[in-house]
Amino acid sequence: MSRILVTSALPYANGDIHIGHLVEYIQTDIFVRFLRLIGEDVLYVCASDAHGAPIEINAAKKGMTPQKLVEEFHQRHQTDFSRFEISFNEFYSTDSPENQRHSEIIYLKAKENNHIVSREIEQFYCERCGRFLPDRYIKGTCPKCAAPDQYGDVCESCGATYRPTELSDAHCAICGAKPQLRTSLHLFFKLMDFSDFLLEWTSFPNRLQDEVRGFVRTWIDQGLRDWDISRDGPYFGFKIPGEENKFFYVWLDAPIGYIAATEHYVSGKNGVKVEDYWIDPKSEIEIHHFIGKDITYFHTLFWPAMLKAADYRTPTAVHVHGFLTVDSRKMSKSRGTFITARQFADQVNPWFLRYFYATKLGSTIDDIDLNLEEFVNRTNAELVNNITNLISRSAGFLNKRLDSRLGVVPKTCEELKKQVTTHVEQCYHDYRLLKYSNAIKNILAISDIANNYVQQNEPWSTVKTDPEKARDDLTFAINCSKILSILLKPVLPSYSAKVEQILGLGDLKWADAKFDFELRKINVFEKLVDRLEPNTMQHVIEKAKDDLVPKIVKTIAPEFKEEISIEDFAKIDLRVGKVLSASHIDGSDKLLKLRVDVGREIRTVFAGIKSSYSPEDLVGRTVSVVCNLAPRKMRFGVSEAMVMAASDPDGKIILCELDSDAVPGSIIK
Repeated sequence: MSRILVTSALPYANGDIHIGHLVEYIQTDIFVRFLRLIGEDVLYVCASDAHGAPIEINAAKKGMTPQKLVEEFHQRHQTDFSRFEISFNEFYSTDSPENQRHSEIIYLKAKENNHIVSREIEQFYCERCGRFLPDRYIKGTCPKCAAPDQYGDVCESCGATYRPTELSDAHCAICGAKPQLRTSLHLFFKLMDFSDFLLEWTSFPNRLQDEVRGFVRTWIDQGLRDWDISRDGPYFGFKIPGEENKFFYVWLDAPIGYIAATEHYVSGKNGVKVEDYWIDPKSEIEIHHFIGKDITYFHTLFWPAMLKAADYRTPTAVHVHGFLTVDSRKMSKSRGTFITARQFADQVNPWFLRYFYATKLGSTIDDIDLNLEEFVNRTNAELVNNITNLISRSAGFLNKRLDSRLGVVPKTCEELKKQVTTHVEQCYHDYRLLKYSNAIKNILAISDIANNYVQQNEPWSTVKTDPEKARDDLTFAINCSKILSILLKPVLPSYSAKVEQILGLGDLKWADAKFDFELRKINVFEKLVDRLEPNTMQHVIEKAKDDLVPKIVKTIAPEFKEEISIEDFAKIDLRVGKVLSASHIDGSDKLLKLRVDVGREIRTVFAGIKSSYSPEDLVGRTVSVVCNLAPRKMRFGVSEAMVMAASDPDGKIILCELDSDAVPGSIIK
């Protein structure tokens, strides 16, 4: 029995899981469940990718800490994965002590071995926000494909990676201002040091798909560049040991989350150590990564080089898959095809998506298409009308007419048994090679053999004259049903468990896929799965569109104040402001001290919002400011303006915010 570690790419804790993400997790889960089915010792780990600028930005917009945002999405992801039967042994977080420890070990070993270099770089700095801008705090035009509104590290249109300074029309993602270039000392991982190693590592048989190996070799041949692994604070991540106000770039500690999740799972388990999986050079445990093609560069160059630099074990194989399209087009919110896992599972049995993806997935990096009409027609035709119908009519007839008791498989079925066995053997190889679409074809071939046999031998007729022949004919069909439930188990685990219950069998393994189920009773058939209605996916799409529309929350609002004239309102100088800094005030339980850019000058504001906001949540926010109130002298200093806020029915204070594109000093009319 082999020991195997399997991982899926870490979902970013900044949004919900959608059906495009599920391609990878379902692909991985099928592989893991197959390996367990054939008796391998498999550990399947994953984690929330919990650091970086996007989380920091989104948390600030929501008025919460990054840690709180991560925890919310971590819980949502766990629920979604559970509904789609993704069988992680461990689903952890990169914001963990284990991850920090291994990140520091890998960095310090690389530094000790002279693979880390520091140098001054030009980096964007936003004067209005008062900070250096990490990649995701910058937007502009991609230098490769000219796609607009791209972040400063990777183009979501063409997949190119670049430095933020290569963007055209760069602007601050927080306030929209044009940033300045300033120098800052950054730390770099010398990827070029590992060119020879990576050439050898990527050439190892079966480590990468041929097409992946081809473009990875092109990257190496073109010359590898040093990799910037540091970010200036403030930044949501791990502080770099020995450095002032420097943090690990999220892509350094993210894949180390695989190691951290492994350690967290094995901790306290007798005879199992994280070193067995990731450090011991004598270990024979296989490590298999499943990733999308958009993060191939990181997993086939940076990641193995980092591991090599610190004398950790490198992956056995990296399996790369393509993207999901819906009706041959990119997923789209406006068309309603950007469907979350939750939206799908609320309306459609997740079994159908697992099955459909399996019919499409192979061992290549080709994109797969979720054609909505095909999805309904194919799953109905194959899973319901073919496979489920075989089990239903065979078990149901035995229940009704033959006392639920099996006979023996007819001797005339020897040739058919050989054909089924051949399909079982081929299915085994298909699963091992990730050729799931071929595995489904072999499964359907077995179902066709059994259905045709029943149709030709007509047990509903022979039961009248020769009930034992009818019983034996159905015994062949029931044995095929048992085999089908085993072969389908990696794809449809709960479905197969229901078949096992109907047949009165326990937890079947791959070795049980044979014709040995005879002379015993089965249980009463219970419905396995309902057909999909023709308009099923239209309902899902309409729900996805509806969820984009903000929901109106009805509250009991206070009475309106006395009516005023437009002249009265015009006396108020209401302006756009940008919060540049925020701090606590010693001795005050309610106030925070803000420095707010209102265009012509920067003003100090003492705002009574401490009950709802922490200082780090406020920096960079675009707010409404009353600028012509008389300055108010307080014991903490002079408040020179008022920041507008609302109060909900529970008394919670909520800032009146504006679009981040609004320019400080603009008049609010």
